[in-house]
Amino acid sequence: MATCLPEPAPTHERALAAEGLLDPCLALRAGAAPVANDLVADGAALLLLTGANQVGKSTFLRALGVAQLLLQAGLFVPASTFRASLAPGVFSRFRREEDRTMTRGKLDEELARLRAIADDLEPGALLLLNESFAATNEREGSEIAQEVVEALTQAGIRVAFVTHLDDFARGRGARGDPATRCLVAERRPDGARAFRLREGAPERTSHALDVYRAVFGKADATAG
Repeated sequence: MATCLPEPAPTHERALAAEGLLDPCLALRAGAAPVANDLVADGAALLLLTGANQVGKSTFLRALGVAQLLLQAGLFVPASTFRASLAPGVFSRFRREEDRTMTRGKLDEELARLRAIADDLEPGALLLLNESFAATNEREGSEIAQEVVEALTQAGIRVAFVTHLDDFARGRGARGDPATRCLVAERRPDGARAFRLREGAPERTSHALDVYRAVFGKADATAG
């Protein structure tokens, strides 16, 4: 797979651009180079990733975080080109299994973890959020996401957010804010996943029926 020496930029520039970016962890597990993606998000405070299920959004988020860490360590990055602003910290909030002690619910656990992260955030930090606030209903999850993201970006934190919260995603996308970049996962007409992301407005659907039909079969999906 391609590698490059990344180009660091000053924190205040909020630089972020890549060609052929991929997740090296996935490449090592698979024994082959996965599909690579391009990104142009210079000046963005919020990178919003939406679209079909099982199409590589979370993988892209990991690839971005790993690339940022490698850049800051002065190492090569798995991409053809990569340029990003230096960050005083890189943080992530990926979903965990439900608390087996049953002392707190998923949303409670998630918000507690995010609250602990917030104590260490500084302007210019990079925060990766993967399907956050999905443990409650769509309306309340979207409200929480909106309040959290607004507070973070106003404080100078850069946020990359994979989400299926339609109200939140479409609301942010409809603003036309130049500090927000929206990427949508590509889906072929037959429902196959391309594992690529393109710039575009959030869609109304995550195409979950594609996954349902792949598991149960078309006949079962239309029965009754």
